[in-house]
Amino acid sequence: MEERGGFYKSVTAIVVAASLVALTACNSGDTKKSDASATPSESSTSSSQSAPSSESASPSEDPVVEITAWDLQPADSPIKALKDAQFEAFEKLHPNIKVTHIDNSQSNGREKFLTAVAGGEGPDISEPAFPDMQVYIQKGIAADITDLINSSPEKDRFIDGSFDLATKNGKIYGIPDYMYSTGLLYNKKLFKNAGIDHPPATWEEFATTAQTLQEKNPGTVGFDILGMDWADWHFEYYVWQAGGDLTELQPDGTVKLQFTSEASVKALQYYKDLKWKYKVTQKNVVQDYPENQKDFYTGHSAMILGGSSISDFTGKGMDPNDIGFAPFPVGPSGKAPSQVGGAFYMVNAKSSPEKQKAAFIYAMFFMSKEQQEYFAQFYQDNGLGLNPLTVVKDLDVTKYIKDVPADFVAAVQKAAADPHLEYYLKSSLSSYLVKPIQKILLDPNADPASELQKAQVLAQKEVIDKYNQDVLSGSAQ
Repeated sequence: MEERGGFYKSVTAIVVAASLVALTACNSGDTKKSDASATPSESSTSSSQSAPSSESASPSEDPVVEITAWDLQPADSPIKALKDAQFEAFEKLHPNIKVTHIDNSQSNGREKFLTAVAGGEGPDISEPAFPDMQVYIQKGIAADITDLINSSPEKDRFIDGSFDLATKNGKIYGIPDYMYSTGLLYNKKLFKNAGIDHPPATWEEFATTAQTLQEKNPGTVGFDILGMDWADWHFEYYVWQAGGDLTELQPDGTVKLQFTSEASVKALQYYKDLKWKYKVTQKNVVQDYPENQKDFYTGHSAMILGGSSISDFTGKGMDPNDIGFAPFPVGPSGKAPSQVGGAFYMVNAKSSPEKQKAAFIYAMFFMSKEQQEYFAQFYQDNGLGLNPLTVVKDLDVTKYIKDVPADFVAAVQKAAADPHLEYYLKSSLSSYLVKPIQKILLDPNADPASELQKAQVLAQKEVIDKYNQDVLSGSAQ
């Protein structure tokens, strides 16, 4: 999820990201829109071209409004030239909106942001990651922009559901910037060798498919499971598939742990079965995620979970036609939500109405058809992996993505149709969940329910009790 730092951004985001998460998703600028942290080609001319500005400029007699945006790219950013060109185009188009750009790409960006907000110096416009947006709405940091959105002719350009994760009680608090989704990555070549013509659709089918893949492809494993110190990142997907979640946000803002729920126990039992009953996982179940990826792109693992990035593997020499993507297999709940990440443009609730409107205009400039196409062309020209999932309907990403099979893009879009945010307070609770996950993967005698109970008792004592007390007293951060 989105608290995985720089590496997480590159593997689950497509972000670069994978952003491939944030995340977890430390939202540090627009680099999360890419599939990989590539540097621009020196031969490319895109960085020297001006960003398009087909709209009419604001009348010069309009009053000048000054706003602050936390979106300045650091000198070594592969998209600095792109953003600088867009900043210049906006200035020409809207001479009465003066924007001060601030670099917020530091690793402590979230803490810096909250400190600035607490001191009354928060930016007028920022780009928080999805999980952060959820918190900022709860805390009243995000402005209600429902009227601005509903009166904008651009609203219908966004894909269905793209505003959902920034909506509360019918009010809209964010403008979709970009989105990525997660799912099942599978090796089509190994599937064909095993006589299997489709990815598994259920937990039971997944386990038996993994066994068949191992049998028909000697020297391979059916599935690389994630058991390292990010283990909860993938485990939460199984809890969703079982019909639950790992935490529950209460109406008063407090949090209730769900580690010991029926869904959580079922999910951990399934993890245990994949390792000890079906015997379809890699030998070193606590190896780093890059090793899981290596197993996949070298053909040693038939299936892994991950973000909708394809360049993580084609960049290592894997044939794009061998890479399949599918929604997660459904669990006992009959559902398989995709973990979605990305960012929203957020307007500061404390800014004046004039600044809020200017900030809204600024954000919508970047989401215009012209700027989205300019952005996509820049990524293509400079060898950056473009996210195959777009939040606007009128950007045909297939024009800008090389060597990505059409069925891959279609599967990514299908997976994103049932989005789910990572569990609330993940950054504070992750380490408590990793212990029971690793325990059952390493010890065949470990009991999932007992291990989860121990983790919940400790997390309640060390994290939740204080957090809830702070919420009720009005001081939680």
